[in-house]
This record gives sequence, C-alpha cells and structure tokens, in this order.
Amino acid sequence: MNPLTATNPFFAGLFADDDIAALFSGTATARAFLAYEIALTQAASQVGLIDRELGQRTVAAMADFKPEMEGLRSNLPTDGLAVPGYVRQLKAHVGHMGADLAGAVHPGATSQDLIDTSMSLAIRAANDIYQTRLTTLITALEALAEAQADHRMMARTRMQAALPIDACHRIATWVAPCRRQLDRLRRLRPEVELLQFGGPVGDRQRSQPQGDALAAALAQQLGLQNPAQSWHTERDGPALYAGWLSAVTGTLGKIGQDICLMVQQGIDALEQTGGGGSSAMAHKQNPVTAELLVTLARYNAGQLPLMHQALVHEQERSGAMWTLEWMVLPAMMTCTGAALALATTQIEAITRIGSPGDAA
Repeated sequence: MNPLTATNPFFAGLFADDDIAALFSGTATARAFLAYEIALTQAASQVGLIDRELGQRTVAAMADFKPEMEGLRSNLPTDGLAVPGYVRQLKAHVGHMGADLAGAVHPGATSQDLIDTSMSLAIRAANDIYQTRLTTLITALEALAEAQADHRMMARTRMQAALPIDACHRIATWVAPCRRQLDRLRRLRPEVELLQFGGPVGDRQRSQPQGDALAAALAQQLGLQNPAQSWHTERDGPALYAGWLSAVTGTLGKIGQDICLMVQQGIDALEQTGGGGSSAMAHKQNPVTAELLVTLARYNAGQLPLMHQALVHEQERSGAMWTLEWMVLPAMMTCTGAALALATTQIEAITRIGSPGDAA
C-alpha cells in the first residue's frame, strides 16, 4: 500500500488488512525463501542431482538460518533484488558447518525462481483467507435477505424512481456475484499457486537431466502446482489473478455504492448501526464503511492496467516489468482482503432495507 496510508496515523487502518499485509513482511519473505531453499536441496538429493547424505547435512545446516537484513538492503541498489545477497549469506552460513555444504545450496535455481515461488506461497495463503471471507460474507448476505423478506422498496433505474420491488431483489444482486467470485477463486487457484523453477534462462539446463523430476519433487515439497515448464516471462497467471482481485473489489464496491445512495436523507431506503460523524454537522451519519468499499474498488481498478502492462516481459527475463508486479500485486491483494472484511461488517450493520408490506 501507499506509505502515506499504511503508516500515517491520520490514515492508517482505513485501507489496511493486517492478515494479508503480513504475508509480505520481511519475516514472511525470509520464511518463504528458506522453505524454498530447504525444499530445493531436499528435492535435488531425492532425484540424484546432489548426493543424498550431502543434502541431508545441508538441510540440517540451513534449518536455523536467519538473514542479516541490513546486509540485504545494502545489496539492493547494486543487485536490484535481495536474492543474490540472500544466497551468499545462506552459503556462508552452511559453509561454517562444512566446506562442502555450500555447493548443495540453490542447485540449478535462479533469483526469479525464489521470488516468484515466494509470491505463489503468499498467494496461496491469501486465497485461503479470501475463500473464508467470501463464504462469511455470503452467509451474512443470505441472513440479511431472510431478515428483510417481507420488505418492499422503490427500484431505481438511472438513479430515478422506477417500480416497487422486494428488498430481497436488491440483495440478490449483491450476493449472486459474490457466489460467482468464490467459484472463480476455486477454479483459479491451480493456475496461480504455481512453483517457479527454470534456472538462469528458464529451461532448467543447470539441473538436467533431472530438471523436470526436480521440479516435480520441489512442487510436492512446497504444496504447489507443478507447471510443465517455467513461466519466467509468461505472466498471464498474475495478470489473470489481478483481474479477479479487481472483480472482487468491484463487486463489493457496487454494494457500497448502493448503500451510499440508499441512506441518503430523503431516500431513507436503508438504516444501519454505526456510521461516521461530521466535524461540522452533528446531524450527519456518514456511510464510511460503504464509502471505503467504493474507494477500494476504484483503487484496484486503477492498478489493474499496470498488471496488464507487466504482461510484456521481454525475452527470457524482464527486470522492469517483473519489479512492477512487486509494487502492484501485494497492494491489490491487501485492498481485496480489507474490502472483504469491511463488506461483512457493513452487511451485518444493516437493520432495515425498504419497509414492510407494500410500502415503496
């Protein structure tokens, strides 16, 4: 997220989602990097790329490794990424326990393998959260529909009064897309929770003839899908995922926009608990949560074109487009997590939609 909104006490908390943001913390990234390197050495010894006993000793030596973060930061202006410094530190760490161990670290891999797989692990964890939150939101919407079953309200087309409808008709337009987004997520997960393993130019030549077997063993170790080949410059998966993130926040933004219009004085089609106060007008009860859903939807919609720009990776690796993904995708994921949590809070705050009986 933007540092202003993430850390400034006048803004922080409005758009944040601690559970999703934690997946991209330094601690989480270090954990993912080490999980990859341990699994890689285990897989390499399993398929015969390195000696099995050497692999076991190396894995044992790696188990307690913690990178020196300031050293990684100092390498960033030169290397453009933290992996070369991380691997140097890891090799030095295991080297203290045996001169032959360093050669069993990072076999056949490249920086992009480590970073992309780390992102896949974060996406997998986030998807578990999204799936749970979407299910919770759908349950809340279904409960709202049941509670408002005998209520009627005025339908509005092009923001003008149209014909009376059941309140449940409007709620149905909120819940149906949420169900579809949940179904889409279930189908999308195998396409984005992917191992990355290609080596320096993406063809696994540094680990041949065991390259494909190594990738299969590595994917199994990490609990990720094993693609037929590396996807170093095939970025349709991240772009597709970003599209889903934007579609989810857009779905929730529509709910928020409807609520903002329904609570207008003079319309009064909806009542809710809570609401924000005004610094100048004590009589106001601002629909803050609903407004935030609109804001998050528009933010993600604005970020989506950048992920589509990042589809254009040149040749066998791009520095510029790859780095752009690091800036955009975690922010979109954090916004989506925040929107899902806020949406349930908003729905549970509603006490009335429309009026009983035939009232319009």
